[in-house]
Amino acid sequence: MSQAEHPDLQETLVATEPVFDGHFLHVRRDTVRLPDGALATREYIKHSGAVMVIPLLDNGSVLMERQWRAPMRRVMIEFPAGKLDAGESWQACAQRELREETGCSAAEWAYIGIINNAISYSDEAIHLAFARGLTPGRQQLDAHEFLDVFEASPADVLGWVREGSITDVKTVIGAFWLDKLLSGAWELPWQRLDGQI
Repeated sequence: MSQAEHPDLQETLVATEPVFDGHFLHVRRDTVRLPDGALATREYIKHSGAVMVIPLLDNGSVLMERQWRAPMRRVMIEFPAGKLDAGESWQACAQRELREETGCSAAEWAYIGIINNAISYSDEAIHLAFARGLTPGRQQLDAHEFLDVFEASPADVLGWVREGSITDVKTVIGAFWLDKLLSGAWELPWQRLDGQI
């Protein structure tokens, strides 16, 4: 579906200005012209993007993490993930984050696609991918980064989503993809990253 299919819904940018520029996030304020000609203000977060990896273990389990998330004021259960560096491909970021956070490297990858997790206030795009053929190694956490890596069964992951223990949207979506993949309902092409996905 292209933008041209819905010209009656499009807003036209009139002006944009920075509101806040931090190390991690950048907030912008746009003035836009609405389809009826009126002017409106839109504030949103600019984000460099991220990658989330669903690491499949040979024993049928997946690797997950527990990590304190300051905005939520609690420990969250998530799949390994991290922010894209400037100019970095999703593949390079996925490999780096998996290695840094879990210590593992993966022989094969299957790309799921992109999700936009907060479209009303952020342009963040998160690339999702499966990894398998894991080789354990040593974690390479950033300074002052604390997380607990653990194994979980796919059934446990879905159960935690159902009961509300997992609320992180990227992890919820990853859990449903995991269920579809393991049930055979959805197939993905597996490739080695050196062969380029």
